[in-house]
Amino acid sequence: MAKDRSEPELDRELTDLPPELRWREWMHRIEAVLFASASPVPREDLARVVGQEASVDLLITGLAVDLEGRAFEIAQVAGGWMFRTRAVYASAIRAAADVGDQLLDLSEFDVAVLAAIAYHQPITRDGLKDIFGKEISRDLIGRLHARDLIGTGPRSPRRGAPYTFVTTEQFLVAFGLESLRDLPDREQLEDAGVVAEAPQVDFG
Repeated sequence: MAKDRSEPELDRELTDLPPELRWREWMHRIEAVLFASASPVPREDLARVVGQEASVDLLITGLAVDLEGRAFEIAQVAGGWMFRTRAVYASAIRAAADVGDQLLDLSEFDVAVLAAIAYHQPITRDGLKDIFGKEISRDLIGRLHARDLIGTGPRSPRRGAPYTFVTTEQFLVAFGLESLRDLPDREQLEDAGVVAEAPQVDFG
């Protein structure tokens, strides 16, 4: 006979605790959820572990204050929050831990193509060819796919209905962006030659 593994219902309101301890417990719950999650946790998920009237934003702010002076911080990325090691410790981590960095083994051109996809998505390989003036190899696209930095978008209405490419949530996480609106100013990147005007395609 299978064991009953049902969990007791979570007491969100914690009315038996005084206000200060209740607030501290809510902060600890948010900390535990963020610690256990490998991807950004959205506000609505965090709200499930705290009282109905509790402000997730204020709890996050309080937790961030508690983490001042620690080696990691709370980052708001991809529509949620996650723990992230502070940038100042990146070289120490690379020197002592086998963690790798998914962007380190991308070439400068790989990153330029990734930026072009970010600014022109959804875009086809032909669209990328128009930007860079040369064919973009399937191997390069495969490297970006393998790191979950890009995904497949809607098919283009052109003849043959080629696949288009779009950036992913992992792209936002990798670059510390909350949304695509936080991308650097496009005109500056155009001046640097990283992105260029691409043909507009109607996917409506």
